Amino acid sequence: MFLSFSAQKTHTVIKGDNPYNISKKYGITIDELQKLNPKFKDGKLAIGDVLNVKLGTTAVAKNTSSQTGRIIIQPKQTIYGITKQYRISETDLRKLNPELEAHMKIGNEITLPLDSIKKYGGSEAVIATAKPAAVPVESVSANNTKTVIDSGNERSSSANSSSNQDEYATYTVEQGDTVFSIVNKFGVSIDELVALNPDLSKGLKAGMILRIKKLDAAYVKKSGDALSVVLMLPFGYSTNETQYRAMAIDFLTGAKLAIERNAAKGQKLDIKIVDSGNEASFKSSLTQINPNNTDLIIGPFFKSNVIDLLDFTKTQKIPVVAPFANSPELYNYSNLIIVETNDQTYSDKIVEEVKTVYSDQKIYIVADSKKENANYIKANLEKSVKNANVTIVNSANDIQLDQNMMTGQSAPVIAILASDNDTVGEAFSNRMIALSKEVQGMKAFSMYLVPSFDKKVDELSQASLTYLMDRKINTEGDFEKEILAAYKAKYCKIPGKYAVIGFDVVNDMLARENKKGEIFKQMNKVQTQLATKFEFVKSKTNGAYVNTGFRVIRLVP
Repeated sequence: MFLSFSAQKTHTVIKGDNPYNISKKYGITIDELQKLNPKFKDGKLAIGDVLNVKLGTTAVAKNTSSQTGRIIIQPKQTIYGITKQYRISETDLRKLNPELEAHMKIGNEITLPLDSIKKYGGSEAVIATAKPAAVPVESVSANNTKTVIDSGNERSSSANSSSNQDEYATYTVEQGDTVFSIVNKFGVSIDELVALNPDLSKGLKAGMILRIKKLDAAYVKKSGDALSVVLMLPFGYSTNETQYRAMAIDFLTGAKLAIERNAAKGQKLDIKIVDSGNEASFKSSLTQINPNNTDLIIGPFFKSNVIDLLDFTKTQKIPVVAPFANSPELYNYSNLIIVETNDQTYSDKIVEEVKTVYSDQKIYIVADSKKENANYIKANLEKSVKNANVTIVNSANDIQLDQNMMTGQSAPVIAILASDNDTVGEAFSNRMIALSKEVQGMKAFSMYLVPSFDKKVDELSQASLTYLMDRKINTEGDFEKEILAAYKAKYCKIPGKYAVIGFDVVNDMLARENKKGEIFKQMNKVQTQLATKFEFVKSKTNGAYVNTGFRVIRLVP
């Protein structure tokens, strides 16, 4: 039996103090320290600041005996994980295990309260002890409360003790960051962050790489030497529909070329092609897939089908590649690879490009009928560019030169094309050419490549046109020449749009695979295939990988 009480006192900050070592000194968590001192919520402390601290619960012993038991350390078990599972503080855990770090190896034994083992224990073997634990308890009297200071070893944490197989989402600390701003940003507790990053005890420094959360385990292939790959393409033979058949066949021609090239290099592949039908009949096509013997699925094309497939494979976490679907609804799936670069990525790049040349010019944005991209660009320019004067117009003809109030002369403007419509793009090109003849210093930007840009390079260079592009072949490149020649030799024609996508997607994915099927361990590689740049980033912690790759083309006068 124990009688417990807590006391309130203060701590004056001295040189070298930070929230972590102060909380450790008084046996409380950083979260408790923050709650006791809300005015220091940003974590910035100055020498001389006075903090409220609550002494850790101090035990007056009537009986210092407590039955303990021992658990056997399992793979990937950590100090932090043990404290959470068995509802024990790290301070108490270290008192029961003075040489804790040395014992945190698979197969070693850790001492815990027997009641905790019985109540919260999992599959670990439990060895009951016959003698009570020797838990050090500070003696106290009514007139002399002694502060309990935990002097346990702070060199290690769950991050250091965990298996090398573990993978974490990381964050590089920037100037101005605080512990509190980071935990708020990522939605984790301070104690969780400190447990994964013991060096925080020495203070937060710009450039530090912090572990934020453990990621889901990477997929490893099921069995055999060959990589089992399924292509799900909407041929429509099963439903007697032809709407997407030409697209599917074109995609397959490029995919086959990529498969043959990788097989010729020695990659062992087992390829299965499934007719995914239409959106309504898709679920029936899933019966052709054995989720227990499939290592990679490329397709289907449509968002609703991708979600159905992800639900079908959620237990096995098979890597799924979506060639065309890109939606925030898909970002929660950690086994999904999204190939299509979204409009927000392009819009952000346009804002960045405009910021580098902006000098009080008026800005016009030519919008499409939805105006989503134009509104997004306008809002972000107004946030990031001082005194931005931004106007959204429906037609390139509405772009007008500015007038210098002092001289009355025409002044150049910045114009942005936020539509992928070829007709709108043609009109934009013509307007930029016309205005650049009237005044020097025009600056034109486009989220997309439109056909007129290739036809009018010299004229548009006078407007310093900068545009973003993906899925365009560099016909002067050696690799590109080789692939184009191989495709023509195989099919007696040049590849169509979907053949190019089929080659790029399949070739890129197969190039990331290793013999164990660990594709997710290779996702940090940036690769450009025949026409597409692949640069994948996590949409969120334990979320989907999304392609953010594109190329920037700048026409110089």
